Amino acid sequence: MTDAGATVLAYLASFARADADAIAAHVAPGFHNEHTSALGSSSTGRAEYRRRLPGFLTSFPGLAYEVETVIADGNHVAVAYRMTATADGHPVAVRGVMIIEVDDGLVAGRTDYWDSLGYLRQVSPDGADVG
Repeated sequence: MTDAGATVLAYLASFARADADAIAAHVAPGFHNEHTSALGSSSTGRAEYRRRLPGFLTSFPGLAYEVETVIADGNHVAVAYRMTATADGHPVAVRGVMIIEVDDGLVAGRTDYWDSLGYLRQVSPDGADVG
């Protein structure tokens, strides 16, 4: 495993502790967090990311990332994952891929591609009617 790969795995593992400070400690001051899903919300900067984390963590009790595949190329790491949590009282499992850039041992940028329709189907009272 490359140093960048180890950095990314430590970052993803930190979500299971639901500690916003521990998560934010893994990202660079200029961290760019991009979500490609229409349901996602992008942000720039460690301070803004840290400010948003408590709401995100509260929305997804029991949040954990199960890493399926890691592909590292220098300071760029692609991670296929399965995120599990509870959302709106429903257990959810969402698959996605993050492309993460690491700089000086910190996550400098993250682009997250995740299945928002699959998520909506799991939290909708009648998931079959979504999409």
